[in-house]
Amino acid sequence: MSKLLDNVCSELQRLPGIGRRTALRLAMHMLKMDTEVVDSLSESIARFRHDIRHCQSCNNLSDEALCPICSDTRRDRSVVCVVEQVADLMSIENTGQYHGMYHVLGGVISPMQGIGPSDLKIDLLCDKLLTGEIREVIVAISTSVEGETTLFYLQNRLKAFPDVKVTTIARGIGFGDELEYVDELTITHALLNRREI
Repeated sequence: MSKLLDNVCSELQRLPGIGRRTALRLAMHMLKMDTEVVDSLSESIARFRHDIRHCQSCNNLSDEALCPICSDTRRDRSVVCVVEQVADLMSIENTGQYHGMYHVLGGVISPMQGIGPSDLKIDLLCDKLLTGEIREVIVAISTSVEGETTLFYLQNRLKAFPDVKVTTIARGIGFGDELEYVDELTITHALLNRREI
């Protein structure tokens, strides 16, 4: 194999979910593309990596000091949705059903990976709550063991703000799931979060 092709494949394999065969397929596809398109792609990646910042208010990604969400005066500033990653924020935004503010933690507590509470943007969230403007915090993080640990930690930290309502997104059985294949913890959450129909 060409050394240049091998180098490109090795670099592409650094990306999550990209194995050797996928890297080779992507590299071969780039060879068929116009050189201007490949140049534009590589320039966009380099510019993104060098110029992207974290929003000073919510920790979302932005190319400005404040992200477009935090700059939007039409959003409800009394509600903050706490998410693990920017991808989670984007998923919620894509529904068009939420019009409040966000706070991106930057991960979840995971002792196995050496991630503790001080590695997350929890203090930044607490600083926002000190303003007294926020009335509700919606915690929208994963239902993994690490997510549940983070939720428990957040609940304890947010007790220092008794005027702030702390809620979590509904957890339970997904649409289209068959009950017999659902684990006990998910069924427990579904029963606890039941609602009137």
